Amino acid sequence: MSDLIFLDSAGSSIPAPGVVDEVIGHLRRETEIGGYRAAAERRDDLEAGYGVLADLFGCRPTEVAFTDSATRSWLAAFDAVPLSAGDRILVTEVEYGGNAIPVLRRAAETGASVEVIPSDVHGQVDVDALNLDNRVKLISLVHVPTNGGLINPVNDITAAAREVGALVLLDACQSTGQLDLRGIDYDMLACTGRKWLRGPRGTGALVVRDEVRDRLRPRLVDLHSGVWTGPMEYRLRDDARVFELWECGVADRLGLIAAARYALDKGLDVIEAEVADRAKRLREGLRATPGITVRDLGERQSGIVTFTSGRVPAMELKDRLWAEKVAVTVSQAGSTLIDMTRRGLDEVVRASPHYFVTPEEIDQALERIVSSSR
Repeated sequence: MSDLIFLDSAGSSIPAPGVVDEVIGHLRRETEIGGYRAAAERRDDLEAGYGVLADLFGCRPTEVAFTDSATRSWLAAFDAVPLSAGDRILVTEVEYGGNAIPVLRRAAETGASVEVIPSDVHGQVDVDALNLDNRVKLISLVHVPTNGGLINPVNDITAAAREVGALVLLDACQSTGQLDLRGIDYDMLACTGRKWLRGPRGTGALVVRDEVRDRLRPRLVDLHSGVWTGPMEYRLRDDARVFELWECGVADRLGLIAAARYALDKGLDVIEAEVADRAKRLREGLRATPGITVRDLGERQSGIVTFTSGRVPAMELKDRLWAEKVAVTVSQAGSTLIDMTRRGLDEVVRASPHYFVTPEEIDQALERIVSSSR
């Protein structure tokens, strides 16, 4: 489908050049000599991957762990935060459903409370309304929500959290690969490979700052995370790899490393600027289209563009656009229930153009949105 206008990198993007070759090439090598020996041949490349992701995030290689998804990364970090009765967990109004469910469940198990940080007039976190004290153990902060274009002010929130000793777990699922994260401050970061980073599905990463690792208690550990030192004794690793498990998809991990290298070679600042340009062009075109309402919030906006039609339901419009060779998706209330309920929305069409989408394709997509919305 080479003529497809692909506006769904917030879902699962088109892999970057070299990624598929890396994955398939390694799988083929496994058919020749077996998985163990094939992995051993690439030991140096796999080890170098920690440095590649450290360059991507502006952190130390010791702070990087590979996982199989953003969900696995987020859960591994969240489950390691000690919680007890009376502790407070803060979430934002754009909290993702995949985070909210485990937060609510663990709060019920431990006696901790879950509180929603209000948004300001722009829809992003109201830093002045944080209401922090030493009972706040964790702030679950979504950097870029799945259902809209806003970018939350991470550094301001983290600075406030540090004053009371609260940990900040950053959901960077929708920001990794489209924004330059090297100047972002947080304690833990979870991301996926399949979205804006243009890596394979089934890949993800977790960043855990060296300074906070001793405060965490990883719950899912094995003979990779630690060493069995005696019949009744063990020792855990002293780096972020304590959050990894022994088994992994080696081919997919090599593909993720290739995707990260590609992003670094292109330039994270270049990527961020080009994505912002495409999104701005699309957003402005939609605002000028009768019957279309742009639903994005935030003072600073990302590459996610959401909208609704006054004539055609979101799911039907998505299907009509697919028939016109425009790939978008729909974000429904269950994924960001607090925000969508507050705004009275059941669903929105979500378009997410990456840098490989040309300005001319944006204009063509706008024409097809107009025709499909009638």
